[in-house]
Amino acid sequence: MPEHKSCEKRLRADAKKRDKNRYVKKTIKTFVKKLKNASSKEEIEKMLPEVYSVLDKAVKKGVIHKNSAARRKSRLANFANKFMD
Repeated sequence: MPEHKSCEKRLRADAKKRDKNRYVKKTIKTFVKKLKNASSKEEIEKMLPEVYSVLDKAVKKGVIHKNSAARRKSRLANFANKFMD
């Protein structure tokens, strides 16, 4: 265990950040899974902006890198376009 107070505080802060980051990442995975399991074109069209929003919020919070979000959005757009054709 840490001997300094600042180290103890760092442990507490890291635990909070870890929990928040896990929550955001889990939310991203859930939304992506829902999108990929959607059965109709209308569902995909409705869910795609929601998934984009979740990814953008994760970038804004610093949970994922902006290029990572851009890559995921691109792949989801390709998936949606293939499904809709």
